[in-house]
Amino acid sequence: MRVPGGVKHGRRRRKIRNLAKGFKGKRRTCYRIAKQSVFKALRHMYVSRKLEKRRMRQLWMVRIGAATRRHGMSYSAFMGGLHKAGVTLNRKMLADLAFRDPEAFASVVALAKEARHA
Repeated sequence: MRVPGGVKHGRRRRKIRNLAKGFKGKRRTCYRIAKQSVFKALRHMYVSRKLEKRRMRQLWMVRIGAATRRHGMSYSAFMGGLHKAGVTLNRKMLADLAFRDPEAFASVVALAKEARHA
């Protein structure tokens, strides 16, 4: 005996169509094409979340490098000095400090220089 799966079938398809909102043409209305489009979009979203983290870290490193060069120090020397000094500020905080509070960042650079030459 055949069991009609109307409700389950409809819910499954509705879920895909809801995810396809904002797409154009058959990518939104036709289930088969919408399903492919949604899966591809979800895959791109997953990859993009990882890439965004990578890009932000690169941006912070560039900002820290620019700020440390103003104080006559390279990025790698600065980070090495911080490591020796036992400073545990992450790159995001250091970049924010360099951007928002240059005086405080200058004191951190001085600390790194001191630890590097000690």
